[in-house]
Amino acid sequence: MARTLSALADDLASGRTSALALVREALARIDAPDGEGRLAFIKVHREAALAAAEAMDKLRAAGLAPSRFAGIPISVKDLFDLAGEPTTAGSTVLADAAPAERDAPAIARLRSAGFIVMGRTNMTEFAFSGLGLNPHYGTPASPYERATTRRIPGGSSSGAAVSVADGMAFAGIGSDTGGSCRIPAAFCGITGYKPTASSVPREGAFPLSQTLDSIGPLANSVECCRTLHEIMSGATLAQEGPSSLKGLRIAVPQTVALDGLDAHVAASFDRALDLLAKAGATIIDVPFTRFAEVARLNAKGGFAPSEAYAHHRDLIEAKGDGYDQRVRTRVLRGRNQDAADYIQLVQARAAFVAAMRAEVSAFDVLAMPTVPTIAPTIAELAEDDEAFTRINLLMLRNPTLINVMDGCAISLPMHRAGEAPAGLMLARAGGEDAALFAIAAAAEAALASR
Repeated sequence: MARTLSALADDLASGRTSALALVREALARIDAPDGEGRLAFIKVHREAALAAAEAMDKLRAAGLAPSRFAGIPISVKDLFDLAGEPTTAGSTVLADAAPAERDAPAIARLRSAGFIVMGRTNMTEFAFSGLGLNPHYGTPASPYERATTRRIPGGSSSGAAVSVADGMAFAGIGSDTGGSCRIPAAFCGITGYKPTASSVPREGAFPLSQTLDSIGPLANSVECCRTLHEIMSGATLAQEGPSSLKGLRIAVPQTVALDGLDAHVAASFDRALDLLAKAGATIIDVPFTRFAEVARLNAKGGFAPSEAYAHHRDLIEAKGDGYDQRVRTRVLRGRNQDAADYIQLVQARAAFVAAMRAEVSAFDVLAMPTVPTIAPTIAELAEDDEAFTRINLLMLRNPTLINVMDGCAISLPMHRAGEAPAGLMLARAGGEDAALFAIAAAAEAALASR
């Protein structure tokens, strides 16, 4: 069974394990010749992690551990600044970038709590896809049927998810602009959290969309994600919300979110809703017709291409041939929007956020599949640009609904043991992270009976 941060903290406190033992275990999994370590990590901080582990063990022995989590190994997505290293964001065109002067604030807060960074994890180049393919560093495979079929890990936080699923780290720090924490969590059978975008500082994280970017964790439980979110946000969440699902009103959007489900995801979702109902929740089918507006808002690409193009324009001019050409094509879509288009998009999104906040306030939480199908194979997407584009949009579809409404959301495993991973996404309006975590913890307990 996957170990949670709380269980690891108890083991460290009791002496049943040590930071050095945990780091050595993580390194052994990274180095396993039949494992995914060389694909999940772009850079491994081997010596630094071992030295940090020794230091944390000495601090704990002296009663000076900075937190109960001190000494636990985590991984960090390649788009975060880490002092002394260039931030390459899953690309090769930034290999000669100036080293970062300091850690990104979110990472600095985790280090201050004693978490040990094992290294930089692989990702979709510049975070611009929900599939996780990377032609520069290779693509790590989802754990499901890996011995016979290599399936996509989901993106863009691909290496983060695989590092946690394979025990190469006990949590991964990623980003989520349109699903980049939740999609890989769903495909890799773990938990992924997208917070209210403004709650975690985004400084020191290579941007995709300044409007939609958020910083979130991937881990083995709801409690793990809550712990990491509280540390990165610098705020202890109020213990608000229910401890059970009894009497909760769970809304299931009927517009867009249930389109095109494959048989496995549909069956898993129905079973999950049945378990939530048996735990006392009331499941309500709700139209939420405004979700159809998201496609219209994004008709010219939406925020990501326009804001990414503003950031990449000079770099593409100088080094465009070095980009993943699929990513380059998506960034260049930003040229299709003029200033008037962008201003209208900002205004339309503000109206959408306000309208959706009013609609969702009538319910305790929204529930939908994180992604509509099981993970496709890497091979079927590697050379087929039409399939890549179509499936990428399909996987991003449901998570993007929440980013556009400025909400917070979590993906929980809803499949049975041995089955293809599938994720249940729960969401609330922005600023309601504390209540969402409470509901998600109760849902996680109900799903455990699966």
